[in-house]
Amino acid sequence: MLPANPAKVAPTYASRREIFGWAMFDFANQAYTLLIITVVFGELFTTVIVGDRGDGFRLANFLWSLALALSYLMVVLTAPLCGAVMDYRAEKKRFLLISYLATVATTAMLYFVEPGYVVVGLLLIILSNYAYSMGESFIAAFLPELGPPNALGKISGFGWALGYIGGLFAAGFTLMVLGEATADNFERIRWVGPFAAGFFLVAAIPTFLWMKERGVPQPHGVSYRRIALQRVRSTFAELRYFKDLTVFLVSLLFSMAGVYIIIAFAFIYGAQVIGWEESVRNIMFIIVQVTAAAGALGFGFLQDKLGAKRTYQMTLALWVIAIVSIWATPELTDWVNSRYAVQWQAQHVFLVVGCLAGLSLGSSQSASRALVGVFSPLEKSAEFFGFWGLANKLAGVFGIVMLGVLQTLIGLQASILLCVALFIIAMLICAGVNEQRGRDAALAWERSA
Repeated sequence: MLPANPAKVAPTYASRREIFGWAMFDFANQAYTLLIITVVFGELFTTVIVGDRGDGFRLANFLWSLALALSYLMVVLTAPLCGAVMDYRAEKKRFLLISYLATVATTAMLYFVEPGYVVVGLLLIILSNYAYSMGESFIAAFLPELGPPNALGKISGFGWALGYIGGLFAAGFTLMVLGEATADNFERIRWVGPFAAGFFLVAAIPTFLWMKERGVPQPHGVSYRRIALQRVRSTFAELRYFKDLTVFLVSLLFSMAGVYIIIAFAFIYGAQVIGWEESVRNIMFIIVQVTAAAGALGFGFLQDKLGAKRTYQMTLALWVIAIVSIWATPELTDWVNSRYAVQWQAQHVFLVVGCLAGLSLGSSQSASRALVGVFSPLEKSAEFFGFWGLANKLAGVFGIVMLGVLQTLIGLQASILLCVALFIIAMLICAGVNEQRGRDAALAWERSA
């Protein structure tokens, strides 16, 4: 029997101002993702703070993957518990605010990580990435309240697109003003942490001004710990009712493992395997941001017409093509030069590959978030997005640790093919998802409340 709950159904759109405020959190937090994890600090940590210790950066890459994996493991252990409390107490905004402030504080402290300060760097990356990742789940839990199920793809895509535009501004300024991630430029580039923190701090203000807390708090007098354990235990039992959501989360575990590998190692790959110049690296950053925004927005509208499941699988197929192209870039460059008697460089061919990766990145993340929103009853949205966060970050642990270990054995270039296998497995698992059945299950739950 379905349990009663006083949550409200949201059959219509929220106000434009509220949707914009929600999307501004994506705009703001991209400063952390890009500057700290993808573009600048990841490269600074591996090449300068740890450095090449005669092993081709393999130890540095492993430590970087270890820090990220540990932070994701912490999310796995706590995200569903926090989601349960947020739903019961109607405190999504409060939990979001705590994660936001924690991310800002720990990111700003990265200024103090100098060459050789490996342990301090690892600790701050673990803490900041944990706080940021929890915030991802918390902000996503608001999505089902912003519009009807058949519009969530468009709304989610708008958020991701605005996020990549925010990343373009944040990282563009950093690359132009702070310069490259090298030992010679360390005194300037070390400010990347405080800048990312400040950008996040200011740009997310509209979120807290305009987002509404629609949940109805349940009676107090019960501890957070008891609420969390009881509700998560009951949700695990109830997941048999939400079969399509459960199957999709398993698919998401594999697909996001591949995505997190690319986020964490794409620019490291460019520096270590492709050997790109600083100017090409900056162009790649712009290309990825623009194409990711276009992919998120374009596939978001496409998703509302074709269906979330079909769109999600299309993005995974695009990922397979992108990863094979990344792996084959050096060999492809040699073949083109010999076949057509030209003198192309691998770093320039890699820019073309970056277009595919960018389209795949924005579209796949947006599609997966929207599909969870379609499958989530409103009164359990925070809890289900806690499980979405669990699947995402368990994927991060799984993927990044596997890549970190594999690259110590066979090198970074060959290891990247692991992503192809992960995306294909995700596609096969997702074939068992029935989108309409999953949507009907969520609506039936809401009507019984």
